Amino acid sequence: MEQSEKDAIEAASQELSREFKTLINAEDLDSLKQLQHLILGRLQDSNAVLSHFNEYSEHCFAEVSSEFSRNTRLLRSMKSDLDYIFQKLSLKAKILATYPDAFPDDSTIEALDRRPDLEMPH
Repeated sequence: MEQSEKDAIEAASQELSREFKTLINAEDLDSLKQLQHLILGRLQDSNAVLSHFNEYSEHCFAEVSSEFSRNTRLLRSMKSDLDYIFQKLSLKAKILATYPDAFPDDSTIEALDRRPDLEMPH
């Protein structure tokens, strides 16, 4: 570029910046700066509160994590036991459907078992 083009561009830039300065009110700029500082202060306060909350949450989690894992293992064990019981009950229902007399009911058990109860005093 030639020097005259550069001078023309610089002059146009200066004219444009002067025009922008006339469009913007200095009081409005000060007001915007104050609002931005206010927002910055609030965001910093919020950040501090959230940091404190994260530390507190981390502490609480550390306290309950071992108990939580123990209870999780217990629940998995219980589920395994219940699945096994359900499997046996399903098998029992299939056997009862095929052989109705395979498992006697309570009245039949009492009739079949006439042995004396040795734990009851006479």
